[in-house]
Amino acid sequence: MKLPFLSLTFLFIAAAVSDAALAAQNDLQLCQGNYQTEAEAVEQLRRLRSAWSNVEQWSERAASIRTQILVGAKLDPLPEKTDLNPVFTNKRDHKAYSVESVAFEAFPGFFVYGSLYRPKAKTGDAKRKRAGILCPHGHFIGRDGGRYRPSQQKRCATLAQMGAVVLSYDMIGFGDSGHLGWKHQHPQVLTLQTWSSIRALDFLLSLNDVDAQRIGVTGCSGGGTQSFLLTAIDDRISVSAPVVMVSAHFFGGCNCESGMPIHKTDQLETNNVEIAALCAPRPMLLVSVGGDWTRNTPLVEFPYIRDVYRQFGKETSVENAHFPNQKHGYQFMKRQAMYPFMAKHLGLDRSPVFDQETELYDESATVIETPQEMRVFENSSAMPKHSLEPGAEVDLRRE
Repeated sequence: MKLPFLSLTFLFIAAAVSDAALAAQNDLQLCQGNYQTEAEAVEQLRRLRSAWSNVEQWSERAASIRTQILVGAKLDPLPEKTDLNPVFTNKRDHKAYSVESVAFEAFPGFFVYGSLYRPKAKTGDAKRKRAGILCPHGHFIGRDGGRYRPSQQKRCATLAQMGAVVLSYDMIGFGDSGHLGWKHQHPQVLTLQTWSSIRALDFLLSLNDVDAQRIGVTGCSGGGTQSFLLTAIDDRISVSAPVVMVSAHFFGGCNCESGMPIHKTDQLETNNVEIAALCAPRPMLLVSVGGDWTRNTPLVEFPYIRDVYRQFGKETSVENAHFPNQKHGYQFMKRQAMYPFMAKHLGLDRSPVFDQETELYDESATVIETPQEMRVFENSSAMPKHSLEPGAEVDLRRE
């Protein structure tokens, strides 16, 4: 089915997937893209809802879904957590916050690259622990795509000004990863990306100034998928805000989201609504729009998830911010919905950026940096000698 709102993101992905890869996938029970109609999705949720009627039954089902994600992604058992060997370079001090280019090894020799945003220290802050927030990005291509996008920089810088330590990190084949030769069409992309998110959380928690009890994640599009997948399998996430991605009929258009059997097996059938619901009873904000596959969220996806939260007595911990006249993306008003939610549940200070007159969060202090300014390594010759060659198969069991 052709989507009228199909973006360059998915045109790019579709062009990149080979016929041979698609043929191989046909042997798996994969749920990809518009796997079912909107009516079929409503009926599926009705069937899934009949599988549980109380918090104990839901918790049992949630454990099965979590196991299926890990098994399907070839992350069961979880790989050994080897040394991150973090690299910090090129710190930039801006007026209201600072940014460092960082990298760490998710697997030995396989690097994840990012930008680490921190609030400017104030008197008495030396021993203060701060909330940490992960900001994965979506499939926005081009020279200024991924974490280089101005909107991504604004999101991270504003959260830093509110007192959070924020890590914006590359998907495989984007940003520094793409600059250094890796492609997003890597055959292990879902495995590598999901594990990279777990290790990104490890990296954030390794920082002395980060409070392990106050950890958030928010991303849009493919970054929204990373947000709810990570939250589903890692209970160290305290607050989650997946943006324009939780849909009952659309399962993600890229192999990094749905290219492995995480949704359907002979033993269990689920969808992204239930995977997102694994956040319960932790606070979660669903941001949805009228211009993509989240158009039905207020009437279809949100009520199902809210019902899960109701079993825990935490119905008010899940919210939906819906923008019926907007399209896919993490534009200004969607960020305006996310900021107060993170502030409320992570104990952030909105005063440095909140405008009392407009009741909006002011992003004007963000200094938009160029990709060159944001890179960790300028080229492959500057990489550690043991770095894997771009495109190499990553040995998940390597010690």
